[in-house]
Amino acid sequence: MKIKKAVFPVAGLGTRFLPATKALPKEMLPVVDKPLIQYAVEEALAAGIEQIIFVTGRGKEALEDHFDHSHELESILEGRGKEETLKIMEALVPETGTIVYTRQNKPLGLGHAIWCARDVVGNEPFAVLLADDLVKADTPVLSQMVNAFEATQSSMVAVMEVEPSQTDKYGIVDGEREGEKMIRIRGLVEKPEPSAAPSNQAIIGRYILTPEIFELLEKKEFGAGGEIQITDAMEKLLATQEIYGYLFEGTRFDCGDKAGFQMANIAYALENPDINGRLMAYLKDLLKDEER
Repeated sequence: MKIKKAVFPVAGLGTRFLPATKALPKEMLPVVDKPLIQYAVEEALAAGIEQIIFVTGRGKEALEDHFDHSHELESILEGRGKEETLKIMEALVPETGTIVYTRQNKPLGLGHAIWCARDVVGNEPFAVLLADDLVKADTPVLSQMVNAFEATQSSMVAVMEVEPSQTDKYGIVDGEREGEKMIRIRGLVEKPEPSAAPSNQAIIGRYILTPEIFELLEKKEFGAGGEIQITDAMEKLLATQEIYGYLFEGTRFDCGDKAGFQMANIAYALENPDINGRLMAYLKDLLKDEER
C-alpha cells in the first residue's frame, strides 16, 4: 500500500501567538519568506502525496487563498516583468483536485481533527503533518517515513529524544529499538508527568496511520486536556497491529513556541544567500554586545 493522502489539521486558533494570529492563521506565519503551511505541503508532495486534505475552521480563508491563483497579483507581476516571482506564485497552486477542505466545527483535539477527514481519506493508509513542527533535513521527514512504511506496512510516528523534564508537553512512547531507526512501540501515553513517563522518546508532528484508527476515534473518548487524543487511539490500536516509532534525521523546530519559531527563522535565514551575510554580521555584533 502506498501513502497517497495527507491530512493537515489546521483548525487551531494559535492563541500562543496572539495578537499576531487574531486575523492571520498561525499556519501562515512566515519562516523567512514562506509560511509554515507551505513548508509542510512541500514536504508532503516531495514524499509522493497526491492529495492534500486540510481540516480547517473559521478564519482560515488566508490559508485557502494562499494555495489558489491571485489573478490580479499575477497580472501585475507579469506586467512588471517579474518572471521569476511569477513562477514562484504559480508554483504554489497544485493541480485542481489536489487540495480538499473539510471542517472541524468544534475544537475537540488532534484526534477529532483527524477523524473529521475520515470520509476523504477512505479505506487506505494516510499521513498526518502538523505544520507547527518544522524539520530541517536533507531528506524530508515524511519521505524518510514513507520509505520505512514500504517495509513495515504499519502505523508509524516520528519520534525524538527530549529532556526528561519536558515529557508533559508531548505524546511519549515506550518500546524497544529495532534496527538503527525504528522503535517497536509497546505503549503510548499523552503528556505524562516526568516521574511517570515510560521514556523520553517524544512524538512530533508526523504520522502514518492505517484507516483502522478511524473506528477508534469514532468513539470520541476524551483524554488529556479534555480533548480527543490521537495518542490514546493509537494505544488501543496496538491491540490489533504493530506501531513503530521512527527516529528521523533532521533538526526539528517547534514553531508553535515563540522561541522555537525565532530559532527556525534564524536557521533558515542563514541558509538564504540573499540575507545570510547581513544577518550573520548582525548576530556577531549582537553577541559581542552581550559579552561586554
